[in-house]
Formats: sequence, C-alpha cells, structure tokens
Amino acid sequence: MTFTESIKVCFSKYADFNGRASRSEYWWYVLFIALVSVATGAINDKLSILFSVATLLPSIAVAARRLHDTNRSGWWQLIGLIPLIGWIIIIYFLVQEAKEPNNFGTAAIAPNLPET
Repeated sequence: MTFTESIKVCFSKYADFNGRASRSEYWWYVLFIALVSVATGAINDKLSILFSVATLLPSIAVAARRLHDTNRSGWWQLIGLIPLIGWIIIIYFLVQEAKEPNNFGTAAIAPNLPET
C-alpha cells in the first residue's frame, strides 16, 4: 500500500473498528500524522491541537484494525497507558506480521492489487 492510498483508506474508515489493517497502511498513516503534526505545530499551536483532536478517532480505529491483523483485540491499545513498558509492548504488537488463521477476517488487500 502506498502513502496516499493509506491516508485515503484510513480517512474513509474514519471510525471503523472492524476488519484488518496491513502494516504498511498503519505505518504510512502514522508517518502522515507525525509530519502534519510537526508542520501544524510550527505554524500555530492551536492548529496543531485541532489537527490532533480531528485525527484522534481515526488513529485509534486504524490501530485497532492493525491489532486485529495480528489476531489481537483492539482493546490491547489500553496497555499503552502504562508508562514505558506499555508503550514498548504496544509498539511490539503493531510491528508484528499478520497472523493466519485470524479471528478478525481475511487479510487486508490493497485496492489496486488483484485478489489471489
């Protein structure tokens, strides 16, 4: 999945907590959020806060779908509330490869690729 496809998919599934998100979809979206946050922070702090609030729900949703791809519940995001060790664990979960068989449906397929 490309950078722009990832952003389009994540915003089209703004509050969709069902299904799965590939590693590339999740990490391209995280890069987009980081870059835009830095840019808006350089322009205006209020604009940066507004952007962060506007992208909070899709960020939680894509992380839940990414965890589904590793065959974990989206509720595992709450472990990130534990300082340091929780953050390490959630990042470890988010970088893992997709697990098959999976309780959360079939693997996410990029829209421009033919299904096999």
